Amino acid sequence: MSARTEATIVIDAPMDLVWDMTNDVESWPELFTEYAEAEILERRGDTVRFRLALHPDEDGKVWSWVSERTPDRESRTVRAHRVETGPFEFMNIYWEYLPVDGGVEMRWVQEFHVKDEMPFDDDAMAEHIRGNTAEQMPHIKEQVEKAARNRSS
Repeated sequence: MSARTEATIVIDAPMDLVWDMTNDVESWPELFTEYAEAEILERRGDTVRFRLALHPDEDGKVWSWVSERTPDRESRTVRAHRVETGPFEFMNIYWEYLPVDGGVEMRWVQEFHVKDEMPFDDDAMAEHIRGNTAEQMPHIKEQVEKAARNRSS
């Protein structure tokens, strides 16, 4: 068994700016509201291995994990996966950028399976991911569009 979430948003900005800002992992703590820290651990060609840390939860715990991400500028796609899987048996992520009327459509697809011993299942995690994505995508859109306005003025 596994689950899949998919979400898109259109960002009114040039493709290169959308691509560059959303693939600059070091800047993710400014681009995403959920990340407190993004540490680059290794680079191999276009592939980057990095640790993300969330802001502390209500109990003061900081959740973190290592992921690997390989962007392909030519196809405007990114493939990523968690190396430290945490509650997941696996977590694969696919990003796609498409030119559309009004800007760039950014699409995220997450495929995963929660470990059987977790106190929640794939459906609960999918609902959590959908809720979080509904917060993060508009924030990213706002940040990139603001940068685009600043460049043009």
